[in-house]
Amino acid sequence: MSREEILSQVQDILRDEFEDDELVVTEATTAHDVKDWDSLAHLSLIHEIEGHFGIKFTMGEIQGFKNVGEMMNSIEKHLLK
Repeated sequence: MSREEILSQVQDILRDEFEDDELVVTEATTAHDVKDWDSLAHLSLIHEIEGHFGIKFTMGEIQGFKNVGEMMNSIEKHLLK
């Protein structure tokens, strides 16, 4: 799966999670860029992404995500296993 495909799918998940069909997500997007992306929303988002891609992030990965690009790096790593 290409990075573009991963980003598109992550964007769709964020749009669903935050109920915003106009939300545009880039690799540089952070929680501060998205209205209502707080710690509880983050946990729900992680759960949705793990389920969608059939992966399981480690706690260290989750704590280390500074932006969507870093999350995508972890998704790619898990998909290659």
